[in-house]
Amino acid sequence: MQGIDFQEDKWHEECGVFGIYSHQDDVALNTYWGLFALQHRGQESTGIAVADGKSMQIKRGMGLVPEVFKDGVGDLSGHIAVGHVRYSTTGASMAFNVQPLKVYFDGGNLALSHNGNLTNACELRRKLAKDGVVFQTTVDSEVVLSLIARSRREKIEDRVAEAVNEIKGAFAFIIMTEDKLLAVRDPYGFRPLCLGRLEHGWVVASESCAFDLVGAEFIRDIMPGEMLMIDDDDAEPKSMMYSSNQPAKSAHCVFEYVYFARTDSVIDKQSVYEARLNMGRELAKETSHIKADIVISVPDSGTAAAIGYGLEAGIPFVEGLTKNRYVGRTFIQPTQKQRQNAVRLKLNVVAPLVRGKSVVMVDDSIVRGTTSGKIVKLLKDGGAKEVHVCISSPPVTDPCYYGIDTSVRKELIASTHTEEEICRYIGADSLHYISKEGLKRAFNSLDAEGMCYACFDAGYPDDAENVLRQGSKLLFENEK
Repeated sequence: MQGIDFQEDKWHEECGVFGIYSHQDDVALNTYWGLFALQHRGQESTGIAVADGKSMQIKRGMGLVPEVFKDGVGDLSGHIAVGHVRYSTTGASMAFNVQPLKVYFDGGNLALSHNGNLTNACELRRKLAKDGVVFQTTVDSEVVLSLIARSRREKIEDRVAEAVNEIKGAFAFIIMTEDKLLAVRDPYGFRPLCLGRLEHGWVVASESCAFDLVGAEFIRDIMPGEMLMIDDDDAEPKSMMYSSNQPAKSAHCVFEYVYFARTDSVIDKQSVYEARLNMGRELAKETSHIKADIVISVPDSGTAAAIGYGLEAGIPFVEGLTKNRYVGRTFIQPTQKQRQNAVRLKLNVVAPLVRGKSVVMVDDSIVRGTTSGKIVKLLKDGGAKEVHVCISSPPVTDPCYYGIDTSVRKELIASTHTEEEICRYIGADSLHYISKEGLKRAFNSLDAEGMCYACFDAGYPDDAENVLRQGSKLLFENEK
């Protein structure tokens, strides 16, 4: 029977990267566990590359971490490793695009894992192709490997610095040679990247939640525009501020805190859970006129905000929706009748909790508007008297060019419809988005002015929309 891809009304995660340097630990196994912790950031493909000072091995494939490595990682040995979990943003979801990418150049083997999106990659790729460079993938990350290989600098860190000063957009790179591990974060700090300490060794990862699983201590976030070089188990990593044009302020992705990151992560000193809890509190303050009996969440991304809403409003938080956690992204084609209720494959109502109640339903976002109405209908069919939909982010009106798979602007429901129109479309009794000011107040350990809010106001920090006019994931396949 034919399979279908069940697309929720969410933006898809970008990618997750992990790297480790240690002569004392099993680096391949630790990378496996690190990627397991980062699986929420990408479920299309995964890979691990390992170096031992003289050579480099790699294993990668399509699928989840436990699927690709179902036979283990015992055949990968060394003292340095980089790993990757991917959701495609630039480049098709094909086996030849699976990361880490690995090449051989005049300095030996080189592997790279990338989270983000390079807005000038198409321009750079065309220039390199005219110079005779041959590309094996359609991902933007390969451009960086070509720039590193073409550099005439002597040290690898200087080659990398020269290369990344030519690129624009969002990037968190972990790069491995046969004897060094490098971690690079873009000058705006769009995508997260942090450093952890083993008893004898170092780890870097997209999120701090990966450190807990491998027994590493969180040390600090890698700064925007910083490169770390690790070539010793115990010596402090060498730091280089490589950016030749460092912006005046950072532009951390606000959606890491709204939706993407795990709640147990701390990113740029801000607890993700606390931020979401505070978003719910702010949302409750802004909707104090709603007189509801209970507050529920759309699990799991709306749960922390829903708890915060309930605490602030003095309304009990209950689990009015149950999530089936064993439904993958693809499942067997249902019948036409079943397809109309496909959302039930993921969510179902706990009817006794919502029957006869006025319900506040908290979710993190409405992107295309395709699922919210179905969930509201589930609640009404379950006996809810009223359903007030409260969203812990402002209306998403503009696409992201920094490593998140988003629709073109016309497919974002808030860009073409008013709040009242969306409310009628999803069948809610009322619809309320948190204000941008309320969202900013939710950050208690982070400068809210150093964030990227472009998905809400088209304020792209580096003029990305003019640099990159195409939103296609198949950017390079479409070249003529």
